[in-house]
Amino acid sequence: MYKKVLTLFCLLLITGSLSAQQPSTQRHRVAVLDFSYGTVMTSSQAIFGTNVDVGKGISDLLIDKLTNDGTYRIIERNEINKIINEQNFSNSNRADASTAAKIGHILGVDAVITGDITQFGRDDEHRNYGGMLGRWGKGAGLGDVGTSKAKAVVAVTARMVDVNTGEILASATGRGESSRSGTNLLGGGANNSGVGGGDVSMGSSNFGQTIIGEAVTAAVAQLAQSLAADSDKLPTAAAVAVSGLIADASTSDVIINVGSSAGLKVGDKLIVSHPVRVIKDPTTGKPLRTIENQLGQLTITSVDANSAVGSFSGSGKPQIGDTVKTQ
Repeated sequence: MYKKVLTLFCLLLITGSLSAQQPSTQRHRVAVLDFSYGTVMTSSQAIFGTNVDVGKGISDLLIDKLTNDGTYRIIERNEINKIINEQNFSNSNRADASTAAKIGHILGVDAVITGDITQFGRDDEHRNYGGMLGRWGKGAGLGDVGTSKAKAVVAVTARMVDVNTGEILASATGRGESSRSGTNLLGGGANNSGVGGGDVSMGSSNFGQTIIGEAVTAAVAQLAQSLAADSDKLPTAAAVAVSGLIADASTSDVIINVGSSAGLKVGDKLIVSHPVRVIKDPTTGKPLRTIENQLGQLTITSVDANSAVGSFSGSGKPQIGDTVKTQ
């Protein structure tokens, strides 16, 4: 009995040791840009009665899916819009891989997901029985008899772009069809208020219950699943040590003199310290080390190539010339 217990205990120790040695899966940070929808604009207008940015709607739904899936860390849309506005990036080239890489590099993400809506609307099936019925009803005035059936179909493609090289790491597609048919693609829901005209929320339950909404949901779900499966195609970034100085601390937004070119990303946390005195070599007079008091922590909220903005938290007050470095 003692030997059995000892053997079991040893096995548990070995198993626990092996489990502890397994590396944790790295969750890459990605940004999802609005999808281009120029090729389906006409069909979209026919459905909604006006120009609706279905590219933004698809992007929002994909962000929700990927966030809930947990494979990636998804950056906030507000941060993306801020960079696009600051850098004057046009929406017309948001699907371009080189532009996407530039946006992603400034944001400090590992990859950018961009794409196109290639189909959005009706997929009609028409069957004509005139030839068959003509033989049976010749002389009876039946003429051509047919049935018409329409269902909604949505197709999207996406590309995952490496922000450092502009290389397309993965390409994925999603296609969805409605389970019902009808002449009105906005019909079929329990309550269709809020989905007509310009007032369209593609994430609302009302839209999801429509025929076109069913197709959108299915297409996005398939696309999100494919993109999640491609997570291993992203390169694993090595840990980056960042060191810099505070350039401005006159407001609550603290500005430092290092940015994305040094490897800094939105969300990074830096230690803020105030130099107290410099220890010098008594022979040469060269500085040996600086004695510092740690003031608090700076959380990066915005970053460009050579500078960054952060939110400070701590007991002290940061000043120009204070040091910042990775923990």
